[in-house]
Amino acid sequence: MSVTRITTLFAVFIAMLSFLKAEPLAVGSTAPTLTATTETGETLALADVYKKGYTLVYFFPKADTPGCTAQGCSLRDAYEELTKQGVTVLGVSTDNVAAQKAFKEKYHFPFTLIADSDKKLMHAFGQGGIMFASRQAYLINKDGKIVWRDLKGSTKQQADEVLAALKQLGG
Repeated sequence: MSVTRITTLFAVFIAMLSFLKAEPLAVGSTAPTLTATTETGETLALADVYKKGYTLVYFFPKADTPGCTAQGCSLRDAYEELTKQGVTVLGVSTDNVAAQKAFKEKYHFPFTLIADSDKKLMHAFGQGGIMFASRQAYLINKDGKIVWRDLKGSTKQQADEVLAALKQLGG
């Protein structure tokens, strides 16, 4: 094996390790302002969403699996209360557009799902996974700052935890 090939493989290995050691964004950090692809295939500019009020960006590993379904249904069931509090909900996984669309339709989610199949949003938020997103949630204010995070990403209680955070924030 040539020295060039060994060097290239080593660089790839180091790059993969850097993703594993990524740190999730901290409260007070500026949230990523990337564009993302929704379940309809449309492009969504996150910076535009943030300006509307609070934005909940929640990550889930895989569409239509038990924990991810429970998390999404928790937010669906509390959607009216969340929107009264000025929250826009965005669900993110590495699933493709078709899988996100089917997941949204099957469970009647009233919020946008993002197909992050290129993992750029996942990595921008400091997700360490190589294949799937970790179950995490971030609440972002209209100034684009992270004001709350849940690094374990509750399933059935996700909405309750977000509403409790809003109450603490004075929302």
